[in-house]
Amino acid sequence: MRHLYVNGSWTPSTSGEVVDVINPATEEVIDHVPAGTPSDVESAVNAAHAAFTSWSNTPPADRAKLLADAAELLKERAERIATTIATDMGAPFPFALKVQTLMPAGVMKSFAGMAETLTAESRVGNSLIVREPVGVVGAITPWNYPLHQAVCKVAAALAAGCTVVLKPSEVAPLAAYALAGVLHDAGLPPGVFNLISGYGPVVGESLVTHPLVDMVSFTGSTRAGRRVASLAAETVKRVALELGGKSANIILPDADLEKAVASGVSHAFVNSGQTCSALTRMLVHWDQYDDAVALAVAAARTFTVGDPFAEDTRLGPLVSAAQRDRVIRYINIGQEEGARLVAGGTDYPLERGYYVEPTVFAGVAPGMAIEQEEIFGPVLSIVPFGSVDEAVEIANGTPYGLAGGVWAGSEERAVSVARRLRTGQVAVNGGRFNPLAPFGGYKHSGVGRELGESGLEEFLEVKALQL
Repeated sequence: MRHLYVNGSWTPSTSGEVVDVINPATEEVIDHVPAGTPSDVESAVNAAHAAFTSWSNTPPADRAKLLADAAELLKERAERIATTIATDMGAPFPFALKVQTLMPAGVMKSFAGMAETLTAESRVGNSLIVREPVGVVGAITPWNYPLHQAVCKVAAALAAGCTVVLKPSEVAPLAAYALAGVLHDAGLPPGVFNLISGYGPVVGESLVTHPLVDMVSFTGSTRAGRRVASLAAETVKRVALELGGKSANIILPDADLEKAVASGVSHAFVNSGQTCSALTRMLVHWDQYDDAVALAVAAARTFTVGDPFAEDTRLGPLVSAAQRDRVIRYINIGQEEGARLVAGGTDYPLERGYYVEPTVFAGVAPGMAIEQEEIFGPVLSIVPFGSVDEAVEIANGTPYGLAGGVWAGSEERAVSVARRLRTGQVAVNGGRFNPLAPFGGYKHSGVGRELGESGLEEFLEVKALQL
């Protein structure tokens, strides 16, 4: 049984109730975390509020040193933390180590560097422009990248001089506990970082509506994001939202088709498809459509489903029974809408665990539910197009705008199409993810940015002193 982390110490919840933490590969309860209460939130927010003045006045170099030390501790404990992540949310261990743990350590280090070099003042005419920390931040994070999403918010906020109350997802909370341990051992002062576990409607909503919380940074579904924004508006809080996606991967006729399809399938199935920026719609010209479908089916068959700790596993379980059922429901909807199921399906590939087969749909038309709605599982929809203009129209034709991809025979041509996509990031000819570049979405995919200097600036207020 774990405790909450409030004001620099591990503290029991006032509720005495717990949330079961379930291993999605075995369906067994592996741990318990407190089901926090509004009273717990009150204590954490008060601690963060009391610590804010001192922390915001701490020299940037000292804040940077603490974050750099925390980044080193994350690296030192990487294998242990990756094992925790693979166990409580199901990512294959190599992915849990490289992407789910070591990448956040790098992000933490990057914000340490930015804290030290932050330019807090500048002159414009007779005005001194001052950038100051926004205050107490309520950070609400999801289960799909449980350490990375927490670090994106917490490290940036701490670097800016804010104090934080973190509410992780109750579905996979253990990485957040590892982060709390790292920050404690790095010597973070009491109250600067606080952790309250529990359910969204209780802990999350208490945090969002608390009058001493100056900003809410939320990552999750668009539906939940609307609720957060609505509640935060009552006290006119700053809100940053990183929400859903239905990202399109456009493969133009002069692209290397085999390379583009293989890469596209991998980007659709990464983290078992439980990635908001996953390229879940593959757009291919009619002339190459049948070849692309065959290549995608062959690529999907290389994604071995299995135990996250087995060497040959490329696709772990979905995080919960509810998530598995959601994905299977969408696979059924796709078939009902007339799309052709060419790989995968609704059969359970293993007797135990929340697994779904890697699934590919062909014959997908714009407007189908599986083309429009975020499924959050290993399901790829392949959509045909006849011209570049049509491809761009299809790509931009959902409520989302988080990520995307464009493949072409030349970088210049791919970039020209990428510029037309209404989305926060675009991978050009397989360009790899850059954790120093701003990440966030257009339209229903969110408000604001995480990572890089843009991610730090989300946590700063701007003041003009007229001299």
